[in-house]
Amino acid sequence: MTGSPTVSPGLADINREAYLYFGAGAAVAWQMADPGVGRGVARHSTTLERPLDRLRATMTYIYAVSLGDDEDRRAVRRMVDRAHAPVRGPGYNAFDRDLQLWVAATLYRGALDMYQLFVGPLSGPAREHLYRQAHAFGRTLQVTDDQWPADADAFEHWWNARLGTLRVEPEVRDYMQAVLRGGRTPWYLRTALPLQRFATRGLLPPALREAYGLPWSARDERRWQQFRRIAPRLYWMTPAWLRHLPARRVLADFRRRQGR
Repeated sequence: MTGSPTVSPGLADINREAYLYFGAGAAVAWQMADPGVGRGVARHSTTLERPLDRLRATMTYIYAVSLGDDEDRRAVRRMVDRAHAPVRGPGYNAFDRDLQLWVAATLYRGALDMYQLFVGPLSGPAREHLYRQAHAFGRTLQVTDDQWPADADAFEHWWNARLGTLRVEPEVRDYMQAVLRGGRTPWYLRTALPLQRFATRGLLPPALREAYGLPWSARDERRWQQFRRIAPRLYWMTPAWLRHLPARRVLADFRRRQGR
């Protein structure tokens, strides 16, 4: 293994790594399992029509928050607020602070899960440090620090309790399945879709897979365990400049569009 993963990582250390893209589909699935978020996304998102634009917007937000400076974070908050302004309807409002807390929480949990998949367990002070930094996701929405559970352990209790409130509605299930089929993904990227779908299914717990109508067989489980063993080894053989290229390119493009 030629890479040098950070043993006690910060949010920036994790989110600059390209392995984050393997968790993109699972993060969306977690978010949409909240009925309010799910309705808002299914009824207003342009992901199926413009999948690359939506992916770029999401990653711009993640990179600006975790890798950018204060000016980047102010700019990306304005961008998100503009996108959220029309997203409201029966049972949902994109400015609902509770829904925004759930979205921010899934971004922290997703970063943690991907680190644990590609590096290893993270616990104790290092986990607490990461959790504190993840509050930045909420601050660029309308979430206040006092909305967050008190510490990383309290977050785990809150997260597990929140799982009992999740419900995948039929329109959300159908939408998520369409997203995993790729929508209008350009032909030159369609070869990556089977791996993305597989990673998404593998990262979700059985109950959520079932709620989305996603199949999972004994053969899938064997392949997933192989993936968990092999993918990190291959990933850390990749040069750092290439692993970090997506983050640098997306953040640089965002700054260029802001006139910086």
